Amino acid sequence: MNLDKEKELLARGYKLIAGIDEAGRGPLAGPVVAAAVIFSNDFKIDSPELALINDSKKLNHTQREKLFSLIKEKAVAISIGTVGHHTIDKINILQATFQAMNQALNTLSVQPDYLLVDGHLKLPNTDINQEAIVDGDAQIFSIAAASIIAKVSRDYLMTELDQKYPEYGFAKHKGYGTKLHLEMIKKFGPCPIHRLSFKPLSNKYFSKKRDLRK
Repeated sequence: MNLDKEKELLARGYKLIAGIDEAGRGPLAGPVVAAAVIFSNDFKIDSPELALINDSKKLNHTQREKLFSLIKEKAVAISIGTVGHHTIDKINILQATFQAMNQALNTLSVQPDYLLVDGHLKLPNTDINQEAIVDGDAQIFSIAAASIIAKVSRDYLMTELDQKYPEYGFAKHKGYGTKLHLEMIKKFGPCPIHRLSFKPLSNKYFSKKRDLRK
C-alpha cells in the first residue's frame, strides 16, 4: 500500500483528501457503518505499523485493533456514519450505505476538497470532487484506513448488541450469515436488529416467527 493516488491529487492542487469506505453491507443483522478519514498533505508512511494498512478484510482482529488506534492518532480527521436495520429494510442496503457515507462526510471536523470512495459508484448528494475506485480498500491508503475504522467501529457495536441479544452470538459473527447465526435464527426467530428484507429472513419460513420480535 502506498500514497501514490493521494500524491497525484496533491500535485493537482487538492489539499484535504478523504478516503471513504463502509462495513456491514452483507450481514443479516445490525447497522451498516461508514467511515471517512483524512490525513495531512505532508503525511508519510514512516513506520512498519502504518505500512500494514490494507483492506480490513485482509487483516486479522489484532492487526485491525492496533491500526484502528494508530489511524486515530495520525489522521487529521475521522468520522463515522451509522444507519440501522430499519432504514436498511426501508430504503435498501445501497441507499443506506450512501446515507452512512454522507453522515460520515458531513460530520468531519474539516471539510475535504476531494473524495476517494470505495466501489464503482460515486457518492450522491455532495458537490465535492470525487472518484469511485473498485477495490479501493486494497489499493488506496486513505480508503484502506477508512475500511479499518468502519470495520472496527461496527464490530464494537455488534459486540455491544451481543449483550442485549446473547442467544444469537453477535460478538462472534457480527451479524453475518454464518452457520451458527442461521441456526440461532431458526431456533429463536429474528430479533429486533435483524434485517427482514434480507434472505433468508424475508422468506415465508422466517416470516412466521416475526411475532418474536419485541
